[in-house]
Amino acid sequence: MAELDIVALYWTVAGPTDFGSGREWSTFSWQDRCAQAARVGFKGLGLWHADIEHQLRDSTLAELSKVFADAGLQYFEAEFLTDFFVGHPDPLRVESDRRRRLLFDTAAAFGAHHIKVGNLFGTGCELGRLTEEFALLCQDAAGHTDATLVYEFMPFDTNVHTLDAAIEVAAGAGQPNGGLAVDTWHLAKLGIAPADLHRVPPEYLRWVELSDGQLASMQDLGQECLDHRKLPGEGEFDIPGYIEACIELGYRGPWGVEVLSAAQRSLPIEEEFSRAFETTDSQLRAQLRQPDKEAT
Repeated sequence: MAELDIVALYWTVAGPTDFGSGREWSTFSWQDRCAQAARVGFKGLGLWHADIEHQLRDSTLAELSKVFADAGLQYFEAEFLTDFFVGHPDPLRVESDRRRRLLFDTAAAFGAHHIKVGNLFGTGCELGRLTEEFALLCQDAAGHTDATLVYEFMPFDTNVHTLDAAIEVAAGAGQPNGGLAVDTWHLAKLGIAPADLHRVPPEYLRWVELSDGQLASMQDLGQECLDHRKLPGEGEFDIPGYIEACIELGYRGPWGVEVLSAAQRSLPIEEEFSRAFETTDSQLRAQLRQPDKEAT
């Protein structure tokens, strides 16, 4: 039942890592991560580009994907591609193009559900150009992988930080393998209420991530994003409302759980996986077991 399939995203279960400022690859082995995911009930996992590169020092993509498949896992997320909209020969674009190849190859090897893209570091770009480049990116991806390209909009994105702008990117690109990723942490911090999601054309809602947090923002929003998120149901956001809105739009899963949290990263691997699954599964079941919200 896809509506209850949950994917453990990279930063939720990678252990003691440092986003952007240190070691981004996990010290948990890929074998252990896949085994723990299967043990608690996750149906998939995600990998961050730096972790993929680290693992490829000693393994091949074929070997990594075999471990994943042998554990009975189904859904795979490859991330993160940024600066794909920057013009040549800017070094940011050169690096983005190199990472593009890595993510396309990884997605192809795993039969990935999607590749996540966006603007993590606030690189400026005219919205029309970004939309055009997203369309070209989707077209390029189609020649390498069946994965969907999902644009994740967020408060730190100087170009796409409103729901209307996100819809404009997806609809303007108009690609069958392109759409939007919505993350409940970003939605809440952008002031986008569950009811607002009804403005999204259903065909562009391609991926949903659940993450809780506090309504009052900290002075350093970036630090809050990286270290102070909460597992679904353990914060102040209307997680049930967001789930309900996505279901009403016709979204039928799978669902990701992405919780960047210093407390979560400090847990032993077994507890990290168990708590992430149990809290997310509880939130989903509370909505999906209601007769009027079940898939027909």
